[in-house]
Amino acid sequence: RLECWSSALLLLLLGLGCLAQKLPTRDEGLFQMQIRDKSLFHDSSVVPDGAEISGYIFRDTPKRYYFVVEEDNTPLSVTVTPCDAPLEWKLTLQELPEESSGEASGEPEPLDQQKQQVTVDEGTDLFSYKGNDVESYVSTSTPSGLYQLELLSTEKDSNFKLYATTTPESDQPYPQLPYDPRVDVTALGRTTVTLAWKPTPTGSLMGQPVQYCVVINKEHNFKSMCAAEAKMSSDDAFMLAPKPGRDFSPFDFERFGFVPSYNGFGKDRGLTSNKISRVYPPKPKLSDIQKVCIGNKNIFTVSNLKPDTQYYFDVFAVNSATNTSTAYVGTFARTKEEARQKTFELKDGKVSNVFIKRKGSKFLRFAPVSSHQRVTLFVHSCLDTVQVQVRRDGKLVLSQNAEGVRQFQLRGKPKAKYLIRLRGSRKGASTLKVLATTRPSSKHPFPSLPDDTRIKAFDKLRTCTSVTVAWLGTQDRNKYCIYRKEVADNYGEEQRRREQNQCAGPESRRKSEKVLCKYFHSLNLQKAVTTETIKGLEPGKTYLLDVYVVGHSGHSVKYQSKLVKTRKYC
Repeated sequence: RLECWSSALLLLLLGLGCLAQKLPTRDEGLFQMQIRDKSLFHDSSVVPDGAEISGYIFRDTPKRYYFVVEEDNTPLSVTVTPCDAPLEWKLTLQELPEESSGEASGEPEPLDQQKQQVTVDEGTDLFSYKGNDVESYVSTSTPSGLYQLELLSTEKDSNFKLYATTTPESDQPYPQLPYDPRVDVTALGRTTVTLAWKPTPTGSLMGQPVQYCVVINKEHNFKSMCAAEAKMSSDDAFMLAPKPGRDFSPFDFERFGFVPSYNGFGKDRGLTSNKISRVYPPKPKLSDIQKVCIGNKNIFTVSNLKPDTQYYFDVFAVNSATNTSTAYVGTFARTKEEARQKTFELKDGKVSNVFIKRKGSKFLRFAPVSSHQRVTLFVHSCLDTVQVQVRRDGKLVLSQNAEGVRQFQLRGKPKAKYLIRLRGSRKGASTLKVLATTRPSSKHPFPSLPDDTRIKAFDKLRTCTSVTVAWLGTQDRNKYCIYRKEVADNYGEEQRRREQNQCAGPESRRKSEKVLCKYFHSLNLQKAVTTETIKGLEPGKTYLLDVYVVGHSGHSVKYQSKLVKTRKYC
Protein backbone atom coordinates (compact mmCIF):
# COMPACT_ATOMS: atom_id res chain seq x y z
CA ARG A 1 0.00 0.00 0.00
CA LEU A 2 1.07 3.60 0.33
CA GLU A 3 1.99 4.23 3.98
CA CYS A 4 5.77 4.56 3.90
CA TRP A 5 6.28 6.13 0.47
CA SER A 6 3.37 8.52 0.98
CA SER A 7 4.89 9.59 4.29
CA ALA A 8 8.14 10.33 2.54
CA LEU A 9 6.39 12.52 -0.04
CA LEU A 10 4.48 14.29 2.71
CA LEU A 11 7.82 15.49 4.12
CA LEU A 12 7.98 17.75 1.10
CA LEU A 13 4.31 18.74 0.94
CA LEU A 14 3.39 19.12 4.61
CA GLY A 15 6.76 19.52 6.35
CA LEU A 16 6.24 16.49 8.56
CA GLY A 17 9.16 14.39 9.77
CA CYS A 18 8.84 10.67 9.23
CA LEU A 19 11.30 7.89 8.44
CA ALA A 20 10.45 5.55 5.57
CA GLN A 21 11.31 1.90 5.45
CA LYS A 22 14.35 0.97 3.38
CA LEU A 23 13.28 -0.74 0.14
CA PRO A 24 15.46 -3.38 -1.57
CA THR A 25 18.24 -1.94 -3.79
CA ARG A 26 17.29 1.58 -2.73
CA ASP A 27 19.74 3.97 -0.98
CA GLU A 28 17.41 5.45 1.63
CA GLY A 29 19.61 8.43 2.39
CA LEU A 30 19.87 9.29 -1.29
CA PHE A 31 16.10 8.95 -1.68
CA GLN A 32 15.40 11.22 1.28
CA MET A 33 17.75 13.82 -0.17
CA GLN A 34 16.09 13.68 -3.58
CA ILE A 35 12.50 14.05 -2.42
CA ARG A 36 13.48 17.06 -0.29
CA ASP A 37 14.75 18.83 -3.42
CA LYS A 38 11.88 21.25 -4.26
CA SER A 39 13.26 21.85 -7.73
CA LEU A 40 12.19 18.31 -8.56
CA PHE A 41 8.80 18.19 -6.83
CA HIS A 42 7.85 21.84 -6.43
CA ASP A 43 4.24 21.37 -7.61
CA SER A 44 3.62 17.79 -6.56
CA SER A 45 0.76 16.42 -4.51
CA VAL A 46 0.21 13.02 -2.98
CA VAL A 47 -2.83 11.06 -4.17
CA PRO A 48 -4.46 9.14 -1.30
CA ASP A 49 -5.27 5.51 -1.90
CA GLY A 50 -9.00 4.86 -2.23
CA ALA A 51 -10.41 8.38 -1.86
CA GLU A 52 -11.72 10.78 -4.52
CA ILE A 53 -10.17 14.25 -4.38
CA SER A 54 -11.21 17.51 -6.06
CA GLY A 55 -8.67 19.71 -7.77
CA TYR A 56 -8.36 22.97 -9.64
CA ILE A 57 -6.06 23.58 -12.59
CA PHE A 58 -5.07 26.80 -14.34
CA ARG A 59 -5.07 27.04 -18.10
CA ASP A 60 -1.78 26.03 -19.78
CA THR A 61 -0.23 25.25 -16.39
CA PRO A 62 0.52 21.53 -15.90
CA LYS A 63 -0.37 20.01 -12.57
CA ARG A 64 1.26 16.83 -11.27
CA TYR A 65 0.17 14.26 -8.74
CA TYR A 66 2.27 11.43 -7.33
CA PHE A 67 1.53 8.14 -5.67
CA VAL A 68 3.52 5.05 -4.84
CA VAL A 69 2.95 1.37 -5.53
CA GLU A 70 5.07 -0.55 -3.02
CA GLU A 71 4.87 -4.09 -4.32
CA ASP A 72 5.12 -5.64 -7.76
CA ASN A 73 2.07 -7.23 -9.39
CA THR A 74 -0.27 -4.78 -7.61
CA PRO A 75 -3.63 -3.87 -9.26
CA LEU A 76 -4.03 -0.19 -10.07
CA SER A 77 -6.98 1.97 -11.15
CA VAL A 78 -6.82 5.72 -11.84
CA THR A 79 -9.92 7.74 -12.82
CA VAL A 80 -9.93 11.40 -13.93
CA THR A 81 -13.21 13.32 -14.18
CA PRO A 82 -13.05 16.67 -16.10
CA CYS A 83 -15.63 19.23 -14.92
CA ASP A 84 -15.52 22.61 -16.69
CA ALA A 85 -13.30 21.86 -19.70
CA PRO A 86 -11.54 19.03 -21.56
CA LEU A 87 -8.29 17.83 -20.01
CA GLU A 88 -5.10 16.26 -21.26
CA TRP A 89 -3.64 13.80 -18.81
CA LYS A 90 -0.77 11.34 -18.82
CA LEU A 91 0.23 8.59 -16.39
CA THR A 92 3.91 7.65 -16.18
CA LEU A 93 6.04 5.37 -14.02
CA GLN A 94 8.97 7.36 -12.65
CA GLU A 95 12.37 5.76 -12.00
CA LEU A 96 14.31 7.52 -9.27
CA PRO A 97 18.10 6.94 -9.75
CA GLU A 98 19.84 4.57 -7.37
CA GLU A 99 23.49 4.70 -6.24
CA SER A 100 25.49 4.77 -9.49
CA SER A 101 29.05 5.53 -8.37
CA GLY A 102 31.48 3.21 -10.09
CA GLU A 103 33.62 2.99 -6.97
CA ALA A 104 30.68 1.95 -4.80
CA SER A 105 31.99 4.15 -2.08
CA GLY A 106 28.57 4.60 -0.53
CA GLU A 107 28.98 8.37 -0.78
CA PRO A 108 26.01 10.09 -2.46
CA GLU A 109 26.57 11.74 -5.82
CA PRO A 110 26.64 15.51 -6.04
CA LEU A 111 23.13 17.04 -5.95
CA ASP A 112 23.46 18.62 -9.41
CA GLN A 113 24.16 15.22 -10.97
CA GLN A 114 21.14 13.69 -9.22
CA LYS A 115 18.86 16.46 -10.59
CA GLN A 116 20.21 15.93 -14.07
CA GLN A 117 19.56 12.19 -13.96
CA VAL A 118 15.98 12.58 -12.77
CA THR A 119 15.25 15.37 -15.24
CA VAL A 120 16.55 13.43 -18.21
CA ASP A 121 14.65 10.28 -17.28
CA GLU A 122 10.99 11.29 -17.80
CA GLY A 123 9.71 7.83 -16.91
CA THR A 124 7.71 5.24 -18.80
CA ASP A 125 4.43 6.39 -20.35
CA LEU A 126 1.59 4.10 -19.32
CA PHE A 127 -1.54 5.90 -20.50
CA SER A 128 -2.63 9.22 -21.97
CA TYR A 129 -6.00 10.80 -22.79
CA LYS A 130 -7.39 14.06 -24.13
CA GLY A 131 -11.07 15.02 -23.87
CA ASN A 132 -13.94 15.68 -21.46
CA ASP A 133 -15.06 12.10 -20.84
CA VAL A 134 -14.65 10.37 -17.50
CA GLU A 135 -11.70 8.12 -18.35
CA SER A 136 -9.85 5.45 -16.36
CA TYR A 137 -6.57 3.57 -16.50
CA VAL A 138 -6.99 0.04 -15.13
CA SER A 139 -4.30 -2.60 -14.74
CA THR A 140 -4.49 -5.91 -12.92
CA SER A 141 -0.73 -6.00 -12.35
CA THR A 142 1.67 -3.06 -12.07
CA PRO A 143 5.29 -2.86 -10.99
CA SER A 144 6.28 -1.10 -7.79
CA GLY A 145 7.52 2.46 -8.11
CA LEU A 146 6.62 6.12 -8.10
CA TYR A 147 3.74 7.01 -10.44
CA GLN A 148 3.18 10.49 -11.81
CA LEU A 149 -0.13 11.83 -13.15
CA GLU A 150 0.22 15.04 -15.13
CA LEU A 151 -2.85 17.09 -16.10
CA LEU A 152 -3.17 20.03 -18.49
CA SER A 153 -6.11 22.26 -19.46
CA THR A 154 -5.59 24.22 -22.68
CA GLU A 155 -9.02 25.88 -22.83
CA LYS A 156 -9.56 27.54 -19.45
CA ASP A 157 -9.11 27.25 -15.70
CA SER A 158 -11.00 24.18 -14.65
CA ASN A 159 -12.11 21.89 -11.85
CA PHE A 160 -11.59 18.15 -11.92
CA LYS A 161 -11.88 15.06 -9.73
CA LEU A 162 -9.24 12.37 -9.28
CA TYR A 163 -9.42 8.87 -7.84
CA ALA A 164 -6.70 6.22 -7.52
CA THR A 165 -6.72 2.86 -5.76
CA THR A 166 -4.59 -0.26 -5.50
CA THR A 167 -7.62 -2.36 -4.47
CA PRO A 168 -10.15 -1.69 -7.24
CA GLU A 169 -12.00 -4.99 -6.76
CA SER A 170 -13.00 -4.26 -3.18
CA ASP A 171 -13.28 -0.47 -3.29
CA GLN A 172 -15.68 0.15 -6.20
CA PRO A 173 -16.35 3.77 -5.16
CA TYR A 174 -18.48 4.66 -8.17
CA PRO A 175 -22.01 3.22 -8.49
CA GLN A 176 -22.21 0.64 -11.26
CA LEU A 177 -24.44 1.20 -14.28
CA PRO A 178 -27.05 -1.38 -15.27
CA TYR A 179 -26.67 -3.41 -18.46
CA ASP A 180 -28.84 -0.78 -20.21
CA PRO A 181 -27.62 2.63 -18.96
CA ARG A 182 -29.95 4.74 -21.08
CA VAL A 183 -32.50 7.23 -19.77
CA ASP A 184 -35.87 6.78 -21.48
CA VAL A 185 -38.64 9.33 -22.06
CA THR A 186 -41.87 7.51 -21.21
CA ALA A 187 -44.36 10.39 -21.43
CA LEU A 188 -44.28 13.80 -23.08
CA GLY A 189 -46.59 16.77 -22.56
CA ARG A 190 -46.60 20.52 -23.13
CA THR A 191 -45.05 21.29 -19.73
CA THR A 192 -44.03 17.86 -18.40
CA VAL A 193 -41.62 15.05 -19.33
CA THR A 194 -41.56 11.68 -17.56
CA LEU A 195 -38.21 9.86 -17.36
CA ALA A 196 -37.38 6.27 -16.43
CA TRP A 197 -34.14 4.31 -16.11
CA LYS A 198 -32.98 0.94 -14.83
CA PRO A 199 -31.69 0.94 -11.24
CA THR A 200 -28.02 0.61 -10.46
CA PRO A 201 -26.99 -2.81 -9.08
CA THR A 202 -24.78 -1.06 -6.50
CA GLY A 203 -27.66 -0.43 -4.13
CA SER A 204 -29.44 -3.78 -4.35
CA LEU A 205 -26.46 -6.18 -4.66
CA MET A 206 -23.83 -4.41 -2.60
CA GLY A 207 -26.03 -2.75 -0.02
CA GLN A 208 -24.50 0.70 -0.53
CA PRO A 209 -26.68 3.83 -0.06
CA VAL A 210 -27.50 5.15 -3.54
CA GLN A 211 -29.75 8.01 -4.63
CA TYR A 212 -30.49 9.48 -8.05
CA CYS A 213 -30.10 13.08 -9.13
CA VAL A 214 -31.69 14.48 -12.29
CA VAL A 215 -30.22 17.49 -14.13
CA ILE A 216 -32.35 19.47 -16.60
CA ASN A 217 -31.03 22.13 -18.98
CA LYS A 218 -31.54 23.56 -22.47
CA GLU A 219 -27.98 23.35 -23.87
CA HIS A 220 -26.48 19.84 -23.84
CA ASN A 221 -26.05 16.64 -21.87
CA PHE A 222 -23.41 16.40 -19.15
CA LYS A 223 -20.90 13.57 -18.82
CA SER A 224 -20.40 13.94 -15.07
CA MET A 225 -22.07 15.38 -12.02
CA CYS A 226 -19.22 17.80 -11.42
CA ALA A 227 -19.61 19.14 -14.97
CA ALA A 228 -23.26 19.95 -14.22
CA GLU A 229 -22.40 21.47 -10.83
CA ALA A 230 -19.65 23.58 -12.40
CA LYS A 231 -22.23 24.95 -14.84
CA MET A 232 -24.57 25.74 -11.96
CA SER A 233 -21.93 27.50 -9.89
CA SER A 234 -22.52 31.22 -9.71
CA ASP A 235 -18.97 32.53 -9.61
CA ASP A 236 -17.00 30.00 -11.67
CA ALA A 237 -13.20 30.06 -11.25
CA PHE A 238 -12.78 32.95 -8.82
CA MET A 239 -14.42 31.40 -5.80
CA LEU A 240 -13.07 27.91 -6.47
CA ALA A 241 -9.42 28.88 -7.01
CA PRO A 242 -7.03 27.71 -4.29
CA LYS A 243 -4.85 30.05 -2.26
CA PRO A 244 -1.51 31.06 -3.80
CA GLY A 245 1.03 28.29 -3.36
CA ARG A 246 3.84 26.54 -5.11
CA ASP A 247 2.04 26.01 -8.44
CA PHE A 248 1.89 29.68 -9.47
CA SER A 249 3.14 33.13 -8.66
CA PRO A 250 1.17 35.03 -5.99
CA PHE A 251 1.26 38.02 -8.36
CA ASP A 252 -0.44 36.18 -11.19
CA PHE A 253 -3.73 37.98 -10.60
CA GLU A 254 -5.04 37.17 -14.05
CA ARG A 255 -5.64 33.61 -12.95
CA PHE A 256 -8.10 34.87 -10.36
CA GLY A 257 -10.14 36.94 -12.80
CA PHE A 258 -8.30 40.25 -12.27
CA VAL A 259 -6.99 42.30 -15.17
CA PRO A 260 -3.86 44.31 -14.27
CA SER A 261 -2.66 47.32 -16.20
CA TYR A 262 0.37 46.59 -18.33
CA ASN A 263 2.41 49.75 -18.23
CA GLY A 264 6.13 49.98 -17.56
CA PHE A 265 6.81 47.31 -14.99
CA GLY A 266 3.62 45.58 -16.06
CA LYS A 267 5.63 43.71 -18.63
CA ASP A 268 7.33 42.00 -15.74
CA ARG A 269 3.98 40.76 -14.32
CA GLY A 270 4.07 43.52 -11.71
CA LEU A 271 1.04 45.69 -10.95
CA THR A 272 1.49 49.37 -11.71
CA SER A 273 -2.00 50.50 -10.74
CA ASN A 274 -4.20 50.10 -7.70
CA LYS A 275 -7.21 49.72 -9.97
CA ILE A 276 -7.81 46.01 -10.23
CA SER A 277 -11.02 45.04 -11.97
CA ARG A 278 -12.72 41.75 -11.33
CA VAL A 279 -14.05 39.76 -14.27
CA TYR A 280 -17.37 38.13 -13.53
CA PRO A 281 -18.14 35.12 -15.71
CA PRO A 282 -21.69 34.95 -17.09
CA LYS A 283 -24.00 33.49 -14.49
CA PRO A 284 -26.50 30.94 -15.78
CA LYS A 285 -30.11 31.84 -15.16
CA LEU A 286 -31.82 29.84 -12.50
CA SER A 287 -34.27 28.50 -15.06
CA ASP A 288 -31.51 27.36 -17.46
CA ILE A 289 -30.24 24.43 -15.39
CA GLN A 290 -31.77 22.58 -12.46
CA LYS A 291 -30.66 19.65 -10.31
CA VAL A 292 -33.17 17.57 -8.36
CA CYS A 293 -32.19 14.63 -6.15
CA ILE A 294 -35.11 12.21 -5.76
CA GLY A 295 -33.90 9.40 -3.50
CA ASN A 296 -33.91 5.85 -4.83
CA LYS A 297 -36.84 6.22 -7.25
CA ASN A 298 -36.04 5.41 -10.89
CA ILE A 299 -39.07 7.18 -12.41
CA PHE A 300 -39.41 10.95 -12.31
CA THR A 301 -41.71 13.52 -13.93
CA VAL A 302 -40.17 16.91 -14.67
CA SER A 303 -42.80 19.66 -14.52
CA ASN A 304 -43.10 23.42 -15.11
CA LEU A 305 -41.36 23.22 -18.49
CA LYS A 306 -42.04 25.55 -21.41
CA PRO A 307 -44.08 24.28 -24.37
CA ASP A 308 -42.32 23.60 -27.68
CA THR A 309 -38.85 23.74 -26.06
CA GLN A 310 -36.00 21.24 -26.26
CA TYR A 311 -34.57 20.06 -22.94
CA TYR A 312 -31.64 17.78 -22.07
CA PHE A 313 -31.99 15.30 -19.20
CA ASP A 314 -29.19 13.58 -17.28
CA VAL A 315 -29.44 11.07 -14.45
CA PHE A 316 -26.62 10.43 -11.98
CA ALA A 317 -26.38 7.57 -9.50
CA VAL A 318 -24.79 9.01 -6.36
CA ASN A 319 -23.17 7.03 -3.55
CA SER A 320 -24.54 8.87 -0.52
CA ALA A 321 -21.70 7.69 1.72
CA THR A 322 -18.80 8.83 -0.50
CA ASN A 323 -20.59 11.41 -2.67
CA THR A 324 -19.11 9.80 -5.78
CA SER A 325 -21.38 9.56 -8.81
CA THR A 326 -21.80 7.82 -12.17
CA ALA A 327 -23.62 9.27 -15.16
CA TYR A 328 -26.28 7.40 -17.09
CA VAL A 329 -26.51 7.96 -20.84
CA GLY A 330 -28.54 11.16 -21.00
CA THR A 331 -31.40 11.95 -23.34
CA PHE A 332 -33.25 14.94 -24.75
CA ALA A 333 -36.83 15.75 -25.74
CA ARG A 334 -38.90 18.64 -27.06
CA THR A 335 -42.08 19.43 -25.19
CA LYS A 336 -45.30 19.55 -27.16
CA GLU A 337 -46.59 22.75 -28.68
CA GLU A 338 -49.31 24.73 -26.98
CA ALA A 339 -52.71 23.73 -28.15
CA ARG A 340 -53.66 25.93 -31.06
CA GLN A 341 -56.29 28.38 -29.90
CA LYS A 342 -59.46 28.57 -31.89
CA THR A 343 -59.93 32.11 -33.24
CA PHE A 344 -63.39 33.68 -33.25
CA GLU A 345 -64.32 36.19 -35.95
CA LEU A 346 -65.77 39.54 -34.85
CA LYS A 347 -68.27 41.22 -37.14
CA ASP A 348 -68.19 44.98 -37.47
CA GLY A 349 -70.64 46.56 -34.99
CA LYS A 350 -71.92 43.27 -33.55
CA VAL A 351 -71.60 42.40 -29.85
CA SER A 352 -70.07 38.98 -29.12
CA ASN A 353 -70.37 37.10 -25.84
CA VAL A 354 -67.07 35.53 -24.71
CA PHE A 355 -66.47 33.00 -21.95
CA ILE A 356 -62.92 32.37 -20.62
CA LYS A 357 -61.91 29.63 -18.22
CA ARG A 358 -59.90 30.46 -15.10
CA LYS A 359 -56.38 31.50 -16.20
CA GLY A 360 -57.42 30.77 -19.80
CA SER A 361 -57.24 32.84 -22.98
CA LYS A 362 -59.43 33.52 -26.00
CA PHE A 363 -58.39 34.87 -29.40
CA LEU A 364 -60.65 37.10 -31.49
CA ARG A 365 -59.99 38.24 -35.05
CA PHE A 366 -61.32 41.44 -36.58
CA ALA A 367 -60.82 42.10 -40.29
CA PRO A 368 -62.71 45.22 -41.49
CA VAL A 369 -64.02 44.88 -45.02
CA SER A 370 -63.58 48.51 -46.02
CA SER A 371 -60.74 50.97 -45.61
CA HIS A 372 -60.82 52.66 -42.20
CA GLN A 373 -59.01 55.29 -40.19
CA ARG A 374 -59.97 54.17 -36.71
CA VAL A 375 -61.22 51.09 -34.88
CA THR A 376 -63.22 51.36 -31.66
CA LEU A 377 -62.99 48.36 -29.36
CA PHE A 378 -65.43 47.87 -26.48
CA VAL A 379 -64.63 45.32 -23.80
CA HIS A 380 -67.25 44.79 -21.12
CA SER A 381 -65.83 42.57 -18.35
CA CYS A 382 -68.78 41.20 -16.44
CA LEU A 383 -66.87 39.86 -13.44
CA ASP A 384 -63.15 40.29 -12.67
CA THR A 385 -60.39 42.19 -14.40
CA VAL A 386 -59.12 40.74 -17.71
CA GLN A 387 -56.03 41.50 -19.77
CA VAL A 388 -56.53 42.82 -23.29
CA GLN A 389 -53.85 42.61 -25.99
CA VAL A 390 -54.33 43.76 -29.57
CA ARG A 391 -51.96 43.13 -32.48
CA ARG A 392 -52.39 44.91 -35.79
CA ASP A 393 -50.82 42.86 -38.59
CA GLY A 394 -48.65 41.11 -35.98
CA LYS A 395 -47.47 44.28 -34.21
CA LEU A 396 -48.54 44.85 -30.60
CA VAL A 397 -50.55 48.09 -30.40
CA LEU A 398 -52.42 47.64 -27.09
CA SER A 399 -51.85 45.83 -23.80
CA GLN A 400 -54.00 46.87 -20.83
CA ASN A 401 -56.21 45.50 -18.09
CA ALA A 402 -59.94 46.04 -18.33
CA GLU A 403 -62.54 46.09 -15.57
CA GLY A 404 -66.16 46.97 -16.19
CA VAL A 405 -66.65 48.68 -19.56
CA ARG A 406 -63.54 49.92 -21.38
CA GLN A 407 -63.42 51.67 -24.74
CA PHE A 408 -60.18 51.65 -26.76
CA GLN A 409 -59.42 53.72 -29.86
CA LEU A 410 -57.03 52.11 -32.33
CA ARG A 411 -55.49 53.80 -35.35
CA GLY A 412 -56.52 52.08 -38.53
CA LYS A 413 -54.61 50.99 -41.63
CA PRO A 414 -55.84 49.96 -45.08
CA LYS A 415 -56.55 46.21 -45.20
CA ALA A 416 -55.25 45.81 -41.64
CA LYS A 417 -56.22 42.75 -39.58
CA TYR A 418 -56.48 42.76 -35.78
CA LEU A 419 -55.84 39.85 -33.42
CA ILE A 420 -57.32 40.36 -29.95
CA ARG A 421 -56.17 38.19 -27.05
CA LEU A 422 -58.24 38.17 -23.86
CA ARG A 423 -56.61 36.57 -20.81
CA GLY A 424 -58.89 35.60 -17.94
CA SER A 425 -58.58 36.15 -14.22
CA ARG A 426 -56.75 33.85 -11.79
CA LYS A 427 -59.70 34.07 -9.39
CA GLY A 428 -62.23 32.35 -11.60
CA ALA A 429 -63.94 32.17 -14.98
CA SER A 430 -64.58 35.38 -16.91
CA THR A 431 -67.57 36.48 -18.97
CA LEU A 432 -67.25 39.37 -21.42
CA LYS A 433 -69.08 41.26 -24.11
CA VAL A 434 -66.81 42.44 -26.92
CA LEU A 435 -67.52 44.84 -29.78
CA ALA A 436 -65.19 46.04 -32.54
CA THR A 437 -66.36 48.60 -35.07
CA THR A 438 -65.21 51.16 -37.62
CA ARG A 439 -68.58 52.99 -37.50
CA PRO A 440 -69.20 56.44 -35.95
CA SER A 441 -69.86 56.64 -32.21
CA SER A 442 -73.52 57.60 -32.67
CA LYS A 443 -74.25 54.07 -33.90
CA HIS A 444 -72.50 52.18 -31.10
CA PRO A 445 -74.76 49.66 -29.36
CA PHE A 446 -73.11 50.21 -25.98
CA PRO A 447 -74.36 53.18 -23.98
CA SER A 448 -71.90 55.95 -23.16
CA LEU A 449 -70.64 56.03 -19.57
CA PRO A 450 -69.13 58.70 -17.31
CA ASP A 451 -65.64 58.21 -15.93
CA ASP A 452 -67.09 57.64 -12.45
CA THR A 453 -69.82 54.98 -12.25
CA ARG A 454 -70.35 55.07 -8.48
CA ILE A 455 -73.70 55.72 -6.82
CA LYS A 456 -73.63 58.45 -4.14
CA ALA A 457 -75.92 58.22 -1.08
CA PHE A 458 -76.73 61.32 1.01
CA ASP A 459 -76.54 60.44 4.67
CA LYS A 460 -78.30 63.62 5.86
CA LEU A 461 -81.30 62.88 3.61
CA ARG A 462 -81.63 59.33 4.91
CA THR A 463 -84.92 58.59 6.79
CA CYS A 464 -86.61 55.52 8.26
CA THR A 465 -88.45 54.82 4.99
CA SER A 466 -86.37 56.45 2.25
CA VAL A 467 -82.84 57.16 0.93
CA THR A 468 -81.66 59.73 -1.61
CA VAL A 469 -78.96 58.85 -4.14
CA ALA A 470 -77.27 60.49 -7.13
CA TRP A 471 -75.20 59.34 -10.12
CA LEU A 472 -73.45 60.92 -13.08
CA GLY A 473 -74.67 60.89 -16.67
CA THR A 474 -73.28 61.87 -20.08
CA GLN A 475 -74.11 64.15 -23.01
CA ASP A 476 -75.99 61.30 -24.71
CA ARG A 477 -79.64 60.80 -23.86
CA ASN A 478 -79.80 57.39 -22.21
CA LYS A 479 -82.35 55.44 -20.25
CA TYR A 480 -81.53 54.77 -16.57
CA CYS A 481 -83.31 52.15 -14.46
CA ILE A 482 -82.85 51.82 -10.69
CA TYR A 483 -83.48 48.66 -8.70
CA ARG A 484 -83.44 47.84 -4.99
CA LYS A 485 -83.05 44.56 -3.05
CA GLU A 486 -83.22 44.01 0.68
CA VAL A 487 -80.18 42.12 2.05
CA ALA A 488 -79.03 40.89 5.45
CA ASP A 489 -77.31 43.30 7.83
CA ASN A 490 -74.04 41.33 7.56
CA TYR A 491 -74.04 41.54 3.78
CA GLY A 492 -70.44 42.56 3.08
CA GLU A 493 -68.36 44.01 0.28
CA GLU A 494 -66.83 40.63 -0.59
CA GLN A 495 -70.26 39.05 -1.03
CA ARG A 496 -71.40 41.99 -3.13
CA ARG A 497 -68.41 41.61 -5.48
CA ARG A 498 -68.95 37.86 -5.73
CA GLU A 499 -72.60 38.23 -6.74
CA GLN A 500 -72.12 41.20 -9.06
CA ASN A 501 -72.34 40.48 -12.77
CA GLN A 502 -72.15 43.75 -14.66
CA CYS A 503 -73.33 42.14 -17.86
CA ALA A 504 -76.64 40.99 -16.40
CA GLY A 505 -79.29 43.54 -17.45
CA PRO A 506 -82.59 44.67 -15.92
CA GLU A 507 -84.27 41.67 -17.50
CA SER A 508 -82.57 39.45 -14.91
CA ARG A 509 -84.22 41.32 -11.98
CA ARG A 510 -87.55 40.71 -10.33
CA LYS A 511 -90.30 43.17 -11.16
CA SER A 512 -90.83 43.83 -7.45
CA GLU A 513 -87.24 45.14 -7.19
CA LYS A 514 -87.74 47.83 -9.84
CA VAL A 515 -88.00 51.40 -8.54
CA LEU A 516 -88.27 53.40 -11.78
CA CYS A 517 -86.76 54.12 -15.20
CA LYS A 518 -86.08 57.59 -16.62
CA TYR A 519 -84.21 59.35 -19.43
CA PHE A 520 -81.48 61.83 -18.63
CA HIS A 521 -78.62 63.76 -20.28
CA SER A 522 -76.87 67.14 -20.13
CA LEU A 523 -74.79 68.90 -22.76
CA ASN A 524 -72.84 70.48 -19.91
CA LEU A 525 -70.91 67.66 -18.25
CA GLN A 526 -70.50 69.83 -15.15
CA LYS A 527 -74.26 69.46 -14.63
CA ALA A 528 -74.64 65.87 -15.87
CA VAL A 529 -75.84 64.52 -12.52
CA THR A 530 -79.24 63.28 -11.44
CA THR A 531 -80.76 62.47 -8.05
CA GLU A 532 -83.55 60.13 -7.00
CA THR A 533 -85.33 59.50 -3.70
CA ILE A 534 -86.28 55.88 -3.14
CA LYS A 535 -89.35 55.58 -0.90
CA GLY A 536 -91.37 52.78 0.66
CA LEU A 537 -88.47 51.26 2.59
CA GLU A 538 -88.59 49.71 6.08
CA PRO A 539 -86.84 51.21 9.13
CA GLY A 540 -83.42 49.80 10.10
CA LYS A 541 -83.08 47.66 6.96
CA THR A 542 -80.15 47.26 4.53
CA TYR A 543 -80.72 47.55 0.78
CA LEU A 544 -78.57 46.93 -2.31
CA LEU A 545 -79.16 49.57 -4.99
CA ASP A 546 -78.29 49.13 -8.70
CA VAL A 547 -78.49 51.58 -11.60
CA TYR A 548 -78.58 50.31 -15.19
CA VAL A 549 -77.93 52.49 -18.23
CA VAL A 550 -79.50 51.13 -21.42
CA GLY A 551 -78.15 51.85 -24.90
CA HIS A 552 -80.04 52.42 -28.15
CA SER A 553 -79.88 48.75 -29.17
CA GLY A 554 -80.90 47.44 -25.76
CA HIS A 555 -77.42 46.64 -24.39
CA SER A 556 -77.15 47.71 -20.77
CA VAL A 557 -74.33 48.41 -18.34
CA LYS A 558 -74.67 48.39 -14.57
CA TYR A 559 -73.13 51.06 -12.35
CA GLN A 560 -71.27 50.00 -9.21
CA SER A 561 -73.74 48.65 -6.64
CA LYS A 562 -74.40 50.65 -3.47
CA LEU A 563 -75.31 49.40 0.02
CA VAL A 564 -77.60 51.73 2.01
CA LYS A 565 -79.37 51.42 5.36
CA THR A 566 -82.46 53.25 6.53
CA ARG A 567 -82.60 54.86 9.96
CA LYS A 568 -84.00 52.67 12.71
CA TYR A 569 -85.51 55.51 14.73
CA CYS A 570 -86.98 58.72 13.38
